[in-house]
Amino acid sequence: MVFGGILAGGIGSRMNMADMPKQFLNLGDKPMVIHTLEKFLLCPKIEQIYIGVHPNWVVHMEDLVDKYIHIRKECVHIVSGGGDRNATIMNIVDAVERDYGESEEHYIITHDSVRPFVTSRIINDNIEAVLSHNICDTVIAATDTIVVSEDGNMIADIPVRSKMYQGQTPQSFQVNLLKRLYEALGEEEKAVLTDACKIAVVQNEPVYLVKGEPSNLKITTVSDYKVAQAMVGGKVVD
Repeated sequence: MVFGGILAGGIGSRMNMADMPKQFLNLGDKPMVIHTLEKFLLCPKIEQIYIGVHPNWVVHMEDLVDKYIHIRKECVHIVSGGGDRNATIMNIVDAVERDYGESEEHYIITHDSVRPFVTSRIINDNIEAVLSHNICDTVIAATDTIVVSEDGNMIADIPVRSKMYQGQTPQSFQVNLLKRLYEALGEEEKAVLTDACKIAVVQNEPVYLVKGEPSNLKITTVSDYKVAQAMVGGKVVD
């Protein structure tokens, strides 16, 4: 089975413009997380969708699904998120296995709730890639020169730009493989390796690249939010 895993466990501390996490702010006429959920619901290859939400916001998320979702509502499951991104993914994995058991044929397409402009093409490409390669990451080619600094003051390196990519989501995994890689980490490594694909990279597990889109932006700051509102023709909340 192919599952969707929408990561909505953050509290949006960098936004500082509302009394709720940014994924619940409206874009146009509905919350950001609903835009994201709808993109997954429109993909028939994704059979069930799990949303990992901060425990304090689970009831609010349930209310949003009841209010805005009118298709495949029975496919949407809401679970409490963990202390960080990977812990939320693993909470979703635990819920999947409680509901559907363990299987080598379970795959999960994980995606940031605050990337509401993900396209059907990106989602479908992730599904095809993970079924063939077990792990994949969505990226776009870097357009700016990347500068590396060890101390924030002096340049340590300037890598060749043609080899540089910017990471996006979805990040997709064969579920049992992801579990094995995560469980092989020590607690200190779990605290540092907050990107799920890096868990694979540091353990020499191949990660296939899927082409993203510049429009698949992550809404992190107030400026990002204003750009996103312009993209949907909505009014910015000051």
